[in-house]
Amino acid sequence: MDQDTGEAAVSASPRDRLLDAADELFSRDGIARTSVDQVLHHAHVAPGTLYAHFSGKDGLIAAALRRRLDRWDQTWQEAIDAAVSPAEKLLALFDAVSTYRGRYTPGRGCAFLATSTELPDAGHPVHAVITAESTLLLTRLNRLAGTVTTSDSAALADDVLLVYDGAMAGLQRGRTPDPLGRGRKLASRLIQNAIETE
Repeated sequence: MDQDTGEAAVSASPRDRLLDAADELFSRDGIARTSVDQVLHHAHVAPGTLYAHFSGKDGLIAAALRRRLDRWDQTWQEAIDAAVSPAEKLLALFDAVSTYRGRYTPGRGCAFLATSTELPDAGHPVHAVITAESTLLLTRLNRLAGTVTTSDSAALADDVLLVYDGAMAGLQRGRTPDPLGRGRKLASRLIQNAIETE
């Protein structure tokens, strides 16, 4: 870490440093393999700070994922707003992932699916965030698909979501060439087919 990066990290609030450290380490190494001590060391904070802000590791996991969801929601909406046609607004899902990965921690794939796999207990506090992310995906994709076609917009939204899930799994596996670019092209074909068959 160079001096400028180190100074920038330490100048952030202790809470933000903990969230940054959790996001980076959980995404890179997984939740189970990342200890509280590793997060504390990475964030340059004392144990009491973590417990004062998050009550423990579970609270930190949920808060880090909630922040990721808020950032993802904003990034995706920005991509939609920048798109010029209904089809491009639906495809903005793939553009938003690329933007998010460039702006924040790239990770190994979908943090929400990875967290759900690592923490399958539905009673864990993180599951409210995972449910919120699923709801956001389904609601927004259905709304956007409805502006592209009226014949079976729900099926189009489901198809785009399936392609998106596959692209995210491709990222997880380290597939090449770029699974997001390939996913976008495939989703574009599905959208064009929906328009032509309406």
